[in-house]
Amino acid sequence: TEIYTLSLHDALPISLWSVRGPIEGFQHHRGITHTFLGLPFEAALIVGGVYAWHRWRVRRASFQASARAKPLTAAPVRWGVLYGLALIALLSHLLLDYTNNYGLRPFFPFHDQWYAASIVFIFDPLMFALLVGALVMPWLFGLVNAEVGAKKQPFRGRGWAIAALLGVVAWWGLRAVEHQRAVQMAMAQSVVATAPADATDSSGTSGGDAAYVPSYLPARRALASPDLLNPFRWSAVMDFGQGYRLAEIDTQGETVTMGETTYPKPGRSAAVLAAEGSKLGRVYMDWSPMPFVEVTETDSELASGGASSGAASKVVSFRDPRFLGGRLGESGRKPLVGTVELDAENRVVHETMDGREEP
Repeated sequence: TEIYTLSLHDALPISLWSVRGPIEGFQHHRGITHTFLGLPFEAALIVGGVYAWHRWRVRRASFQASARAKPLTAAPVRWGVLYGLALIALLSHLLLDYTNNYGLRPFFPFHDQWYAASIVFIFDPLMFALLVGALVMPWLFGLVNAEVGAKKQPFRGRGWAIAALLGVVAWWGLRAVEHQRAVQMAMAQSVVATAPADATDSSGTSGGDAAYVPSYLPARRALASPDLLNPFRWSAVMDFGQGYRLAEIDTQGETVTMGETTYPKPGRSAAVLAAEGSKLGRVYMDWSPMPFVEVTETDSELASGGASSGAASKVVSFRDPRFLGGRLGESGRKPLVGTVELDAENRVVHETMDGREEP
């Protein structure tokens, strides 16, 4: 079982690219190391390291007469099989990343599209517990058996591994069904369209002399993001044409709690185009399936503290709705937020990712 033990598969590329700045780290997170093209080379690197370690053990054993009394390995070494198993382990890592709501680009660099099943959160405690248990429990039972003098069983963790993988698949199945229900419930929602100008009175209230009949806009598209723990709780974002709305969905109780705020779609203003053309903007718009883009003046309340230079005239913020609702929204945290500061001529002054400035 993988157990997320290939954490270096994620952490090492991030740490290397982050040296060049937070945007570089964001751009190359789940990059070439998380593609079908990169996996054969990674498997070769892993097997090469194991081979070097094995050869070192063989050389050491040749100088120790006592070590030659028993074989160095419990099973014959078959390097081709080991390479195939390394590929399977790496493919399972891609599968794990695909199931969460961050996604990955498996066909990069030939195809840049991100894919995300969004049935589990980036870190799922239950899956982690199942996989860790499959690793730890055989070791604990081995200690108990050694104490009572029981016969040592080779490959005693096989049953635990199978049980853990079956548990993960069952968990995925439940969440996949509930995710589909959440998307269907989100797509069934509608909002009142903005009233036309001639249907409002001087106070801004619809009605006046003209009889105003409200029209409703159906959801054109919807995304549902999972809760960290509850498979029946989902955070949704819906595209109603005029803008986006957030909602909290309980598939078990079949309730939808709509947010009051309408998030406008990215306009085609000069500031938005300049921000989207920046390094951060290109990376963010490529990754986010439904980005929230907002332009604020640096002297406004929203932009206060955002501009790090007096030369900045506007701040364009990029947010992803998959990480705005649910427990993250309740905690007040706003992860994966990017900002681009522009001067009066809409030239890029500064770029930040999660508050960290690009050098």
